[in-house]
Amino acid sequence: MKVRSPRGVALLAALVISTSACVLITILAVWRGVEIDGRELGWLTMALFAVSFFITYALIQRFIFHKIRVIYKNIHRYKGTKERAGDFNMGDDVMEDVKLEVEEWASERANEIAELKAAHSFRREFIGNLAHELKTPIFNIQGYVLTLIEGGLNDPEIAQKFLAKAAKNVDRMAGMIEDLDIISKMESGQLDVYSEPFNLGELVSDVVEALEVRAFKAGIALEITEGSIRSQMVEGDRSKIEQVLTNLVSNSLAYGVEGGKTQLRFYDMDTQVLVEVADDGIGIKESDLPRIFERFYRVDKSRSRNAGGSGLGLAIVKHIVESHGQNITVRSTYEQGSTFSFTLAKA
Repeated sequence: MKVRSPRGVALLAALVISTSACVLITILAVWRGVEIDGRELGWLTMALFAVSFFITYALIQRFIFHKIRVIYKNIHRYKGTKERAGDFNMGDDVMEDVKLEVEEWASERANEIAELKAAHSFRREFIGNLAHELKTPIFNIQGYVLTLIEGGLNDPEIAQKFLAKAAKNVDRMAGMIEDLDIISKMESGQLDVYSEPFNLGELVSDVVEALEVRAFKAGIALEITEGSIRSQMVEGDRSKIEQVLTNLVSNSLAYGVEGGKTQLRFYDMDTQVLVEVADDGIGIKESDLPRIFERFYRVDKSRSRNAGGSGLGLAIVKHIVESHGQNITVRSTYEQGSTFSFTLAKA
């Protein structure tokens, strides 16, 4: 039997009390040999039932349901629902309502706890990764400086060589801090995006020209597919889209193979232009693809660190593209190459 209100509880209690009293009186009368008038017994039972009902109902309201009412009101107040806690009706399905509210509240708290744990895990991993990334250039600088202090300065050739290496590691740290600052501003909405029409073909040519020497040293051919892109006008922040293309092409050169190639491809998609940076390098394992845009996540940790990357390039790329209201994706086959694709709105 499911009891859902104070009246239901009181009725059940009164029924049990009056019935038990009636049975007890009957047993005592039979035991003593006293004859009982059925009508009087009935009136007595009804009186006991009424008294038991009102007493039980009053006790329940005073000592139990008033406390439940407070809990119920507090849950509603905490959740901020439109329903007013003052409209609470003791005649409603109170017990069932409280049960549902508490279960829902507990579920929300469980979700919040799970989110907090995930955030804590992310912060811990982020701090650990940051410390690891900074440790390498700091230790390198420390080693070069100690060598110079211990006598390396007396040899002009060694001094010049070690100072140049120390300066390179300082530049690496500065770049990492600058990238972190950019991401922080993007996530907090403090980095403005100035959208205006610009020539995508000219921008791509500038990026390729800037990276040609690097591509030549790596033994990788840098190509632009022919097409209407030469004069295509798009909408966006030119300097930030330049950073996107520079990061993607630099990434392809870092993970490319000697004798390979990196291609910039473009496709007309009605109101948008699809831009692709494709290479035939070492590729990305399928297990790494879901995390490829995370800060400091590296597919090949030893190789990418030796290349001097900050580990933040793809995270910045994703933030910039999404700040333009566009999407970026990646498809890759391990040991065969990768293709990064993003869209831009036509002007």
